[in-house]
Amino acid sequence: MEKPCTLLVHFDKGSPSMANEIKADLEGSDVAAKVDAMKRAIMLLLNGETLPHLFITVVRYVLPSEDHTIQKLLLLYLEIVDKRDVASGKVLPEMILICQNLRNNLQHPNEYIRGVTLRFLCRLNEPELLEPLIPSILANLDHRHHFIRRHALSAISAIYRLPHGDQLLPDAPEVVERALTGEQDASARRNGFLMLCACAQERAVAYLLTNAERVAEWPDLLQMAAVDLIRKVCRSPNRADKGRYIKIIISLLSAPNSAVVYESAGALVSLSSAPTAVRAAANTYCQLLSSQSDNNVKLIVLDRLHELRASHRDVMVDVVMDVLRALSSPNVDVRRKVLDLVLDLLTPRNVEEVVMYLKKEVVKTQAGDLEKGGEYRQMLVQAIHSCAVEYPEVAGSVVHLLMDFLGDTNVAAAVDVVLFVREIIETNPKLRVSMIQRLIDTFYQIRASRVCSCALWILGEYSLSLSEVESAISTIKQCLGDLPFYTVSEEGESTDASKPAQPVVNSVTVSSRRPVVLADGTYATQSAAT
Repeated sequence: MEKPCTLLVHFDKGSPSMANEIKADLEGSDVAAKVDAMKRAIMLLLNGETLPHLFITVVRYVLPSEDHTIQKLLLLYLEIVDKRDVASGKVLPEMILICQNLRNNLQHPNEYIRGVTLRFLCRLNEPELLEPLIPSILANLDHRHHFIRRHALSAISAIYRLPHGDQLLPDAPEVVERALTGEQDASARRNGFLMLCACAQERAVAYLLTNAERVAEWPDLLQMAAVDLIRKVCRSPNRADKGRYIKIIISLLSAPNSAVVYESAGALVSLSSAPTAVRAAANTYCQLLSSQSDNNVKLIVLDRLHELRASHRDVMVDVVMDVLRALSSPNVDVRRKVLDLVLDLLTPRNVEEVVMYLKKEVVKTQAGDLEKGGEYRQMLVQAIHSCAVEYPEVAGSVVHLLMDFLGDTNVAAAVDVVLFVREIIETNPKLRVSMIQRLIDTFYQIRASRVCSCALWILGEYSLSLSEVESAISTIKQCLGDLPFYTVSEEGESTDASKPAQPVVNSVTVSSRRPVVLADGTYATQSAAT
């Protein structure tokens, strides 16, 4: 099995001469050369080189250095170097040489040296090397600087979770719990709390419930850890004290951090299916939808709302107007997902309000300054079309407005409008007269052939009275222009006397002639101009 890699750096394959150069630079007194040599040694090790004889050189010439950069590189080197014998699996004897140096670092007056050494110990898995360092690690829990306390708690957590870590630190949960009571640093508290969650869950639960009234005042890092703990604890369906945890989650719905609010809403839905809890989660998602500017966040929140709609549609119906406000986003994907969600939440009670909102959005697209206005208008037309098909009584309030877009430069949007008109005029006879008149009035605006052919069919099919027929024919003639549409070319006079004059026929004339059947059943040729 390959060992885990905590560091990855690209480096070209080295050579034996490079190893000798590294050794020479490490043995020298130039600090810059030592730094460069340590970097090259680390990159060679990461790319598969063993460098077996370099460790003693590092111990002799690098360990005593007081330079912070060299000390940091030394810890990286110790992190990736092989510490066990390949054949026996035991810790190499020479590795014991680094224990005294690590102990000195843990007692170093410089906070940075202590902190990075504690962070290094989180990645050390050899009990033989860790055991002599336990007293120094525990002593750092009382250090005045939060950077050191933070990493000391992380080191204790990492050591305790080793296969035999409970033998190295048998009282680690008690020590961490005591440290938590007086700790003020957010990251340190989070590290300690996560250690209790992973290794002594009952202590973490006791700490959480003891501070239940103050959870809303906790730092956001600690609040996130508390939400994760509540999720784990409440997985059992028949837990009697679930109400206490739900109360904590509800208090976090008003937290200032958006990530905490989002996670709390998700946890609340997973803990309870009561309408009040689901409604609180839905309202929280809607607030995030309107307050967050990141489109990716909006899409994720909309996914959660879609999930709520699938399982709690009756509750989601009440927030449909809040969801619609997300149409203010200029992103097309967000708008499309909002409209899909809203169309799934239509009821006879809210359809008029929804359609009126969509109607206002259509009017806004006429301003011309909206991003991708044509595509957005097409989406709105399709949404209104779906509303009118499901609830025909709302068609009259929007169809006349939409007919203004029959001449839209976005052909797809114009086609959607004319298809919508065709369907409404068929299913709503009461609107026929006003729609025919409106179509006649706006016919001159049509530019697309597909829209024009459908509009002509509507006029021919639904113009029932004499006045409508005459008005439609007059409008069509006016839009077509004066007849004839073409002129026949005159015969040209040939200047060559040896060649007879040939009639010149306009190509349009030839292509516009076609056979027709007369009243007596005979055939004749008819031109479009006659």
